[in-house]
Amino acid sequence: MPTEPRPRSTRPGLLDIIDLASRLGVTERFIRRLIHERRIPYYKVGHLVRFDASDVDHWLALHRVEPPQPNRPPRRT
Repeated sequence: MPTEPRPRSTRPGLLDIIDLASRLGVTERFIRRLIHERRIPYYKVGHLVRFDASDVDHWLALHRVEPPQPNRPPRRT
């Protein structure tokens, strides 16, 4: 029995759980956990969950962890 392709988001820039998991390189289960814990911005229409790509990019930027700065001895003047 041939599998039918899953429907794509109707609005450009909206991602579903599978798309977002693929984009971030994580599992769908992890994305569902972020949703359940309300740790990531999303839209819910009926039972469908969608993510705005620009919201996700902003969320990622907010959660970026900068590398530590090397400890340098103080400069003498």
